Amino acid sequence: MSKKHIIVDPITRIEGHLRIEAVIDENNTIVDAYSSSTMFRGIETILKGRDPRDCGLMTMRICGVCTGTHYQRSIEAVEDAFNINIPKNARLVRNLIQGALYVHDHTVHFYHLHALDFVDIVSATTANPELAVKEAEKWASVAGVVPYIADAANFKAIQDRVIKFVKEGRLGIFGNGYWGNPHYKLTPEQNLIGVAHYLQALDLQRDMAKMHAIFGGKNPHPQSIVVGGVTCVQDIQDPARIGLYKQLLEEAAQFVKRAYLPDVYMAGTMYAAEATDAKATYKGAGGTGGGLLSYMSYGDFRLDDTGFYKSKLLFPSGVVLNGDITKAYELDQDKIAEDVTHAWYEGTKPLHPYEGETIPKYTGFKKGADGYAYLKTDEKYSWIKSPTYDGQKVEVGPLARMVVGYVKGDERIKKYVDNFLKRGNLPITVLFSTIGRTAARAIETELMCDVMMGWIDELGVNALGGDLSTWTKFDFDKVSVNAKGMGLAEAPRGALGHWVSIEEGRVKNYQAVVPSTWNAGPRDAKGQLGAYEASLIGTKVANPDQPLELLRTIHSFDPCLACAVHVVDTKGKELGSYKIDPTCVF
Repeated sequence: MSKKHIIVDPITRIEGHLRIEAVIDENNTIVDAYSSSTMFRGIETILKGRDPRDCGLMTMRICGVCTGTHYQRSIEAVEDAFNINIPKNARLVRNLIQGALYVHDHTVHFYHLHALDFVDIVSATTANPELAVKEAEKWASVAGVVPYIADAANFKAIQDRVIKFVKEGRLGIFGNGYWGNPHYKLTPEQNLIGVAHYLQALDLQRDMAKMHAIFGGKNPHPQSIVVGGVTCVQDIQDPARIGLYKQLLEEAAQFVKRAYLPDVYMAGTMYAAEATDAKATYKGAGGTGGGLLSYMSYGDFRLDDTGFYKSKLLFPSGVVLNGDITKAYELDQDKIAEDVTHAWYEGTKPLHPYEGETIPKYTGFKKGADGYAYLKTDEKYSWIKSPTYDGQKVEVGPLARMVVGYVKGDERIKKYVDNFLKRGNLPITVLFSTIGRTAARAIETELMCDVMMGWIDELGVNALGGDLSTWTKFDFDKVSVNAKGMGLAEAPRGALGHWVSIEEGRVKNYQAVVPSTWNAGPRDAKGQLGAYEASLIGTKVANPDQPLELLRTIHSFDPCLACAVHVVDTKGKELGSYKIDPTCVF
């Protein structure tokens, strides 16, 4: 059996640096895969010895996309350590900041990071704009709405722009695509709809970012969350600010319901064969890209003020294992551990994050006969550690949240998932695929838009009633002598945990296990594949020189790999090395 390597480095249209090495057989089917983060993140080392109240401002720099999420998780870890319960206004504001991030992030992901895995830009140049209107109406009707664009003139204007770009040989943001690949399945008219919504989403995302900044202070790095609550008192008591947030949310919801959801129905239907191809799934169920079929959610968005890890949550916590949707296990954070067998770190055994270590041990690449650098897949091959839950690999993210909530019988989640599946005439098993992972993100976005309407109204009513409390007072010197806490909740991309140990008012140890650590991690000591790796097994590639299908599956996770300070070139030559001084004072 002849086998061939496919190497994609870097994976583009993501945050950070990711390398995928895949092995295909004579039928162009992926039979093995390796996921490698090629840059080092040293935030945990930087935080040692710091004032724990400052950690959030530094950990938000882990990522340029999920900044507010890292910020809040870090603050919540310290609040957990100090046993602080925040006021109602602070809870609502934090929910609204995070909710804005979800709606913005999911929409941007689908159109600007993932859609071009489904949409052939060049094909759109041959579309009939009149037929595109009918096609848009068709898929909008499936979603139970009117189309976001229902005007042939608008479609024609957009098409003319693309035609001009193609003729001049300067596709710009659409350059270097695999246009014409046989695994593109949309019709020219469907492709034109996708291009039109792509361009409109570019404009819309600015207003979505404004929502994040209204209560967060700015975007992408908000600054209004502090240990004990929030600082945006004037925004809470200003009806104009609350009204602006609601207006922007309503506009975003219109796009989500009338463009995003119909487009996902369209893509899901046209790629339905892949969503139900059990032969192409790592564990033999679901469809192409199904992967591990085990899912974990920490839960997120507190719905009451009873306190951390006591409140009812919008997204329930829990674990669903091995594709068994008849049972969900309660989450036990003590069962979380990180393995570094195949990660570029020192260590000989899995460690819980409270005891976690971040000691780099870079062993480099190996030189192939062709002169290029290859991962040492039998040894260490990634800057990402390999987390497990009770010794098992799990997937995190929107699909995990929807699956866990559905299996646990959450009424709201079941309503939105069942409504989506019913309208599309789809079985629940289609969720266990690349297409299903993308659909779950769209379902969650619609749910978030609707729930946030209630939160912004609740905040307005609460402030109008005279409650302007935003902070819980605490005695730092008393509570920070010896303490430890965790901030376990969800980022748009999945389960995010920050663990902090505090001694004499300073950080003794700090560990962040981010969503892409769970999903992009390498094999562990048992040889268990990470979620990215498992999702690629069985995937058929039409053209190994154009690994469109590989990108489509990896992008469905919305990869967000933290970047930092280590750089190598394709020949394995070290370009530079950097040393972190944890005693440095900003």
